[in-house]
Amino acid sequence: MTREEALSYGLSFPDTYQEAPFHDPNWQLVRVKKYKKAFLWTYEREGHLNLNVKVSTEWRDFWRSTYAAVIPGYHQNKEHWNTIIVDGTIPEDDIRRMIAESYDLVTDSPTKRIYEAVKKIPKGKVATYSQVAELAGNKRMARAVGNALHHNPDPEHIPCFRVVNAKGELAGAFAFGEAEGQADLLRADGVEVVDGRVDLSRYQMERKESY
Repeated sequence: MTREEALSYGLSFPDTYQEAPFHDPNWQLVRVKKYKKAFLWTYEREGHLNLNVKVSTEWRDFWRSTYAAVIPGYHQNKEHWNTIIVDGTIPEDDIRRMIAESYDLVTDSPTKRIYEAVKKIPKGKVATYSQVAELAGNKRMARAVGNALHHNPDPEHIPCFRVVNAKGELAGAFAFGEAEGQADLLRADGVEVVDGRVDLSRYQMERKESY
């Protein structure tokens, strides 16, 4: 991952902007407009691109123990920040996941509420985009649900494959890497998929199941 790619990914989140606050082009930050809080710091150090990201306490030590190139935050609070040394040893998907987690930590974002809503969909059930939007606090943001799930930082724990459209139709192949990706995951969940569609009368999550 290059600096440009890291910055571009950071700027793909809503209401963000890039800044060089120290009059030093080596330090490029991405902030959230509403809070003016940085969630991504980029800089070159000792021959490698470094990324500083905010991290929750439950994930902080996991990332540090998983990758030698993830260390306590350089020049930042080491309890709440990690530094990612981009030396080729960390998969780009995990780098993106850490950036996405950092964004969610500095915002009370609809994205974060959407992910929490999706986690409530039980195995063997599906929910529609509008249903997830309502669970996340705003039934009008169904389109935002799709955007958030496209950036899903943790598919293993945020089961976006359980989300379908209002007709029970599955997402396009791009979202799951292959044409039958979502269907295969749903079938493994015990949900019948016929011609790219789920029978909502049988499998749609009821409101009471989300509580």
